[in-house]
Amino acid sequence: MTMIFAIEEINNSTEILPGFLLGYRIFGSCPSIPLSVKASLALMNGEVEEIKGCVKPPSVHAVIGETTSTATIGIARTMGPFHIPVLSHSATCACLSNRREFPSFFRTIPSDYYQSRALAKLVKHFGWTWVGAIRSRSDYGNNGMATFLEAAEKEGICIEYSVAIYRTDTRERFLEVLDIIKKSTSKVIVAFADGNDLDILIKELYKQNITGFQWVGSEGWITYRYITTDMNYVVLGGAVGFAVPNAHIPGLREFIMKSHPSTKPGNTGLVELWESLFNCTLIPQPNSSSTKLCNGEESLETTDTRFMDVTDASLLNNVYKAVYAVAHALDQLLSCEEGKGPFGNKTCAYKEKIHPWQVLYYMTKVNFTTKHGENVHFDSLGDPAARYALVNWQMNGSGTIIFETIGLYDASLPEGQQFKMKEDMKAVWAGNLDKVPRSVCSESCKPGTRRAFVKGTPICCFECVPCADGEFSNTTNAVTCVTCPPEYKSNVDRTWCNLKKIEFLSFKELMGILLVTFSLLGGCLTITIGLVFFHHRQTPIVKANNSELSFLLLFSLTLCFLCSLTFIGRPSEWSCMLRHTAFGITFVLCISCVLGKTIVVLMAFRATLPGSNVMKWFGPPQQRLSVLAFTLIQVLICVLWLTISPPFPYKNMKHYKEKVILECDVGSAVGFWAVLGYIGLLAVLCFVLAFLARKLPDNFNEAKFITFSMLIFCAVWITFIPAYVSSPGKFTVAVEIFAILASSYGMLCCIFIPKCYIILLKSEKNTKKHLMGKVTSN
Repeated sequence: MTMIFAIEEINNSTEILPGFLLGYRIFGSCPSIPLSVKASLALMNGEVEEIKGCVKPPSVHAVIGETTSTATIGIARTMGPFHIPVLSHSATCACLSNRREFPSFFRTIPSDYYQSRALAKLVKHFGWTWVGAIRSRSDYGNNGMATFLEAAEKEGICIEYSVAIYRTDTRERFLEVLDIIKKSTSKVIVAFADGNDLDILIKELYKQNITGFQWVGSEGWITYRYITTDMNYVVLGGAVGFAVPNAHIPGLREFIMKSHPSTKPGNTGLVELWESLFNCTLIPQPNSSSTKLCNGEESLETTDTRFMDVTDASLLNNVYKAVYAVAHALDQLLSCEEGKGPFGNKTCAYKEKIHPWQVLYYMTKVNFTTKHGENVHFDSLGDPAARYALVNWQMNGSGTIIFETIGLYDASLPEGQQFKMKEDMKAVWAGNLDKVPRSVCSESCKPGTRRAFVKGTPICCFECVPCADGEFSNTTNAVTCVTCPPEYKSNVDRTWCNLKKIEFLSFKELMGILLVTFSLLGGCLTITIGLVFFHHRQTPIVKANNSELSFLLLFSLTLCFLCSLTFIGRPSEWSCMLRHTAFGITFVLCISCVLGKTIVVLMAFRATLPGSNVMKWFGPPQQRLSVLAFTLIQVLICVLWLTISPPFPYKNMKHYKEKVILECDVGSAVGFWAVLGYIGLLAVLCFVLAFLARKLPDNFNEAKFITFSMLIFCAVWITFIPAYVSSPGKFTVAVEIFAILASSYGMLCCIFIPKCYIILLKSEKNTKKHLMGKVTSN
């Protein structure tokens, strides 16, 4: 009726096809593939009743139909090789967009290619990642569901089960499907099915009281009035799905209300409806007096049937647009100017003999706007722009099931803007709830955990495993935990990384304060002893064994005490280079002085032998030169070390996971151990010489005290090596400072304290005779 209405509207219009009339022939297919193909062959071959004055009517220029995708495939395959345009108002199978197989197919309903992806986006939008899938075992269901499954996988949606149904299946088969649904854990069912197939399943679900599932439907059934019964609403209440947007066709309802049937060629499609509505017969039946004849005064205006309801005109609008698309193609064809045509030599179609392939060409150029403001055009595959209305099954106050539009989908918009929900949306969900149900295989993993997938299960089924120490995740359902940067550690919840505590030997902490105190104390004590020696510089005990070396030794010991201060505080480039070089040079200077004093003591007694002239080689100039030479060697080693690979500040993050140790990397290990080795060599040499001179006759033999001081020095530094290697963090620096202070205090106390004792407390012993051993001591 909508097609007839559109054709008559066109024929009565002066704006389109002026001076031409459109004719039509309607075939019913029920819908059956054999009947559809038979009708298409009849239309192609012109097998119609012979009309007076015509030998043979021309072949059809375009075909509008069919309703189902399977039947439409049969028609499109039949007519495709003959380039006859086929327009469907309802066939949505994406397979029909194959231009090689269906070169003359067009449709005014979007392809399932878009609908399937839209359904996947819809499911993802509501957070459903664990769903079941039901489809019709037909081209429509199989192709649509295949595309949906592909799109769902990309959206991260898992399918618990996927089953197919068909209206001719046995009841046992439907019960098997019911058993799968009943045992499933998913609460959402995506049904890409025909309404007739699904109706059988829904009735079985109702009988088994299997309700509470959230149904998501395709346009094949979501607005199918045939299944909108109170019984089915118990199962399908709150269902959502995509439907072709509704439209108002002005004058259509009035046209239908005023229509009448005909028993002659014309509108014979209303005969069965008419006889059923008015309980009469249009065609007299012989030998039948029980059935009254229709008197012709009956009118549909006095009836209230579903046939009269055009409030849901989504598919009717598709038929309306299909008729106008053919009309506009013909209008362009007939408006062609000779010499500017699209065919060979810029020719136009011959108006008295229009060929279907010419109409097919102009069908690809169709672009118009309907009276109710909808633009109609086809892409290169014969598909229109994909626009859907998201509808929701609701029941209004009067108990009528309505399809409430709660959102829109437009595939022509950019990605991310295609799907829009209405701001004033008031949706009803499964179980007559007002909130979106949940359907997940596993609950989302919170920040601080990651998903651990179980082998053999879908990707949506997982366990939540806490992130390891040093890793974090700050998103929901993180696949992996992110490793914290080296200087950071994860917090207790493993949701973020905090800066690790930085550790170094500081002046503010107790250990640092104690070491600074002992260092300054040692420096002050050394300076005090130096002042005592300076004040008594003319006394024999100070003058003995070269007082210059004694003052130089005191000066170097002061530097040794103070150089330990460079090891405390935050390491920097200059402090790392200074601490090791200052330590190495000051200690060599110190030991060189001790070595010089030891050699002088040893050689002094050698010089007492008759004919010995050895002391001329060990006078003060030679002593100063030897100290300078020994020290310069260490300076040279330090210069090479600083030039080739100097020490540098280093963040040690391997020893502790929870903190960063700031320390000085020695740079060249060879340079570091060369400095220590040279100090050790001089110390061993000094110890050996002092040991040899320890029993020389003298009341105050300095060699004894030097031996003790070198023994302490060597013991401290031999102990230092394993302690230095094994000490963690700031304790490494503390061990090194302790070794410096201990060895410095050892030399200071062993060499200078006994002399200070005599100078300050036993002044009577501070004589040359007593020092030479000529005075007997009680």
